Amino acid sequence: MEVVVSLAIGVLVSAGVWLVLRPRTYQVLIGLSLLSYATNLFIFSVGSLSVDKEPIVQPGLPADLAHYTDPLPQSLVLTAIVIGFATTALFLVVLMALRGLTDSDHVDGQEERP
Repeated sequence: MEVVVSLAIGVLVSAGVWLVLRPRTYQVLIGLSLLSYATNLFIFSVGSLSVDKEPIVQPGLPADLAHYTDPLPQSLVLTAIVIGFATTALFLVVLMALRGLTDSDHVDGQEERP
């Protein structure tokens, strides 16, 4: 399970960095979203991923990470998803206004001319 999560985080980070370095603003927006998803997945995995474990402490079991899943990273990721969605929507509106003003979606505002 840890290998799959680690590979997923690595793929999301590498694709996000590659897209952030692209010259088009929409690709930069998608790259930032992928980096956000990778960060959320990393924070979620820090909360001791457990399969078939109870989310809270059960009576009679010791209160350690071997018997329950930590709820704090889950709540942080949920909050980050909501904030990330709002930020992405705002960024998309700003990019659309910029494209309308400059007639270009290039990051620098200028197309490369051969």
